[in-house]
Amino acid sequence: MAKLDGKCALVTGSTDGVGRLVAAHLAADGASVLVHGRDPARGERLVAEIKGKGGAAEFLAADLASLRAVRDLAQAVQARTERLDILVNNAGIGSASGGNTRQVSADGCELRFAVNYLSGFLLTHLLLPLLRASTPARIVNVASAGQQEIDFADVMLTRGYGGTRAYCQSKLAQIMFTIDLAETLKGSGVTVNALHPATYMNTTMVREAGVTPLSSVEAGAEAILNLAASPALQGRSGLYFNGLNEARANRQAYDTEARRRLRDLSRELIQAVA
Repeated sequence: MAKLDGKCALVTGSTDGVGRLVAAHLAADGASVLVHGRDPARGERLVAEIKGKGGAAEFLAADLASLRAVRDLAQAVQARTERLDILVNNAGIGSASGGNTRQVSADGCELRFAVNYLSGFLLTHLLLPLLRASTPARIVNVASAGQQEIDFADVMLTRGYGGTRAYCQSKLAQIMFTIDLAETLKGSGVTVNALHPATYMNTTMVREAGVTPLSSVEAGAEAILNLAASPALQGRSGLYFNGLNEARANRQAYDTEARRRLRDLSRELIQAVA
């Protein structure tokens, strides 16, 4: 990775798992890191750890199951920094968290769609002015190889709900957003890419699903950091990676009409919560 002195990074969902490791590595390489999570105690522990090693960090609390909280988080970021060089949308809910019963967000959206995708969609758009002011800047969307095509007749999965289906749909939505946003940002100096960091990392999310881990958070963090700071990715945008390798996502990600429908729905949903 390139040295990141003078740069600022926001990593959502960085009080645990792979996000925690990514935040620590970014700080070790010189970035001032905005740590995000729901648990202040865990957040402050990471901040203290980073500062104890000579790094710079600050904790921002927000529950991304609420679009108002997402707006508050964006305002908190804007109040603390005049630049944002790296945004890592990492926060998410796994396929088994909370059981296999359909849950909804504070705004009435299916919970995994809301937290894994819609919160990042809104947060990214709110922070684009800071990112544009910090070019070259990068956005990294932490998605998954688990992807399922969106049924636009029932995006909120009111019929035939399953946690895995909900999770996989939300992750494909992240990738569709990535490709769409890359086209919008072309020539701006802000790049956006998505990835599946590693398969079944040893994280709380994987353990909650009752799955035996197959890879480490270190491997996942390496892949995320590659997109966030590797000089080899400078200027490259709208891509999907499987680990360290460029890959192809589900075919719906490359469907222009499907991406338009998702974009229009997303704008409608975030505008409903001022």
